[in-house]
Amino acid sequence: MFLALLAIIFVVMGIKIVRQGYNYTIEYFGRFTTTAKPGFNFFMPFFYRVGRKVNMMEQVLDIPGQEIITKDNAMISTDGVVFFQVLDASKAAYEVSDLYNAILNLVTTNLRTVMGSMDLDETLSKRDEINARLLMVVDGATTPWGVKITRVEVKDIRPPIDIVDAMARQMKAEREKRATILEAEGARASEILRSEGEKQANILEAEGRREAAFRDAEAREREAEAEAKATQMVSDAIAGGNSQAINYFIAQDYVKTVAAFAESPNAKTILFPVEATQLIGTLGGIAELTKDAFGEGKSGTTVVPGRPPRSSQ
Repeated sequence: MFLALLAIIFVVMGIKIVRQGYNYTIEYFGRFTTTAKPGFNFFMPFFYRVGRKVNMMEQVLDIPGQEIITKDNAMISTDGVVFFQVLDASKAAYEVSDLYNAILNLVTTNLRTVMGSMDLDETLSKRDEINARLLMVVDGATTPWGVKITRVEVKDIRPPIDIVDAMARQMKAEREKRATILEAEGARASEILRSEGEKQANILEAEGRREAAFRDAEAREREAEAEAKATQMVSDAIAGGNSQAINYFIAQDYVKTVAAFAESPNAKTILFPVEATQLIGTLGGIAELTKDAFGEGKSGTTVVPGRPPRSSQ
């Protein structure tokens, strides 16, 4: 019974149950021999023991806030966070004394180096570049420890109050500048459009005047042609022995003269230099000439100015 009890105790002491997400390092008289994976493991008691219990899950480590002087001598406050995962439990347990403290100090010093080599404007606007540079440097430094740095993020960057006020004034000035430029461009575009409109209006007005002048010239040409035709007809009538044709020119000038008297704004009374019957007789001669021209005077009737018409018989 005693031996059976000792055997049971020996077996129980040799059983090692490893939780999921962890790896245990197994030491043989203080020297690392192997790594126990999650699940059931058995090692000889008294000879083998668990050295370190290493967390193999991805972990988060906060970077405390610190003061950093940038390239242009501006003091800023910043903090961050780093994500890492242990890939090799033996290296993480035996290649570095304090893994968490080592990663924290490594990220802190490299954060100072990276942000200290940049201007203030660059640190505020190029966070992705800062994160990428930190990730590359820190991951390369932690590779011998069996650790993979998966992500480094700068959480907050706080410039001094006076710099923040200066940046706010600069932003306001830039926005006012852009507003002024936009207003000037709008006024310029408006003037250009107005000038273009006036130009088009002048062009259309000139084209209208040209068309009107062309129409007037055409009307005068037609009038001149009609006048020439009428003069030719009168001349032909005079050449044919019709003495009444000369009355056409006399009556035309007479009518124009009388019209000029009538249109005078100061004329209250119009005195005709000849009797009205003479004007009627002249007009009668014109009518006779018109009838002769169009063949309507073949009936033998003769019209004499100032007298009633009589037959040629």
